[in-house]
Amino acid sequence: MFSITVRDHIMIAHSFRGEVFGPAQRLHGATFLVDATFRREQLDEDNIVVDIGLATQELGAVVGELNYRNLDNEPDFAGVNTSTEYLAKVIADRLAERIHKGALGEGAKGIARIAVTLHESHIAWASYERAL
Repeated sequence: MFSITVRDHIMIAHSFRGEVFGPAQRLHGATFLVDATFRREQLDEDNIVVDIGLATQELGAVVGELNYRNLDNEPDFAGVNTSTEYLAKVIADRLAERIHKGALGEGAKGIARIAVTLHESHIAWASYERAL
């Protein structure tokens, strides 16, 4: 399996519901380093997984929709605990939609899987991987 990874970051505010979250139940900020990995079994006719420039641009667009937002106030997240794991899935799903719509070019239609990892710190991160 071949892969490429592109990187961006987001800064958000949010709170959680549930005793398991302890003091994080209160409103707090988080900065995530975001890695998006695109995987395919065979390279395309240009011998690439996907255009890195387009992948970077589309990841930037997806995280730009979340950046500097209080997720507690966003309709898409009403009543949802926006955990790191959950946000990784949201970003992966939004990237998959862009791939299906052709935003990463025709060659991207051969991508088999996408994985998104959100790094909370240098010692903790969460990922979500899905098929396309």
